Amino acid sequence: MIENIPPCPKCSCEYTYVMNALVVCPECSHEWDPAESGSEGEAVGGERVVRDAVGNELRDGDAVVVVKALKVKGSPSGIKAGTKVRNIRLVDGVDGHDIDCRIDGFGAMQLKSGVVKKA
Repeated sequence: MIENIPPCPKCSCEYTYVMNALVVCPECSHEWDPAESGSEGEAVGGERVVRDAVGNELRDGDAVVVVKALKVKGSPSGIKAGTKVRNIRLVDGVDGHDIDCRIDGFGAMQLKSGVVKKA
């Protein structure tokens, strides 16, 4: 049993309750596992955590490797799996794209953290 039940991360409601292994908010109906707090996209100590395809934490300036082939609009060939990308920047991008980088032969673009792994 959880001693101090945390408030809802979505609406900050204080009246959350435990149901089986989840914590439930009665106001917005949000359910979450308190053991997984601090997972991808959630704030931990005021910082957003971004994880790669295998679960490693990414930071600005890291080098990553693309794990699957990606199609690029306007290019006859895409980005091949195994392409190394250096000096990434973590951003709050659009549609889940949270890595801003420059790829040789393609230029500046944004990638999703789920298609890269830390080098």
